[in-house]
Amino acid sequence: MEKFIYLFRGGDNHAHNAKDSKVAEANMKAWMDWMGSLAQKGILAGGEPLQPTGMQISGKSKVVTDGPFIEAKEMVGGYLIINAKDIKEAAEISKGCPIFNENGKVEIRPIQKMEM
Repeated sequence: MEKFIYLFRGGDNHAHNAKDSKVAEANMKAWMDWMGSLAQKGILAGGEPLQPTGMQISGKSKVVTDGPFIEAKEMVGGYLIINAKDIKEAAEISKGCPIFNENGKVEIRPIQKMEM
């Protein structure tokens, strides 16, 4: 098995607004149910939602700017690390993600093994 990271972009509801409405609360329950099913199958290796704030340090002069840094529809709202045999299986697994119900995106990236 290989490890892959799902980066969740966009969507209308996030962990920070999960109690703002019944729709947001139901969405959070769908996320918890989906992640729970991945954990039961041994697919879920970790993950967390991200706060909507942050900082970015860039360039040789290490310029500090406040975030978020891009349009809200492209902001990374959280991540999961999953186990799958290959990227095609990781893509298939991602199709059960609740973010698609709110027109969000999942970026899938293989995690490179580091040899020390």
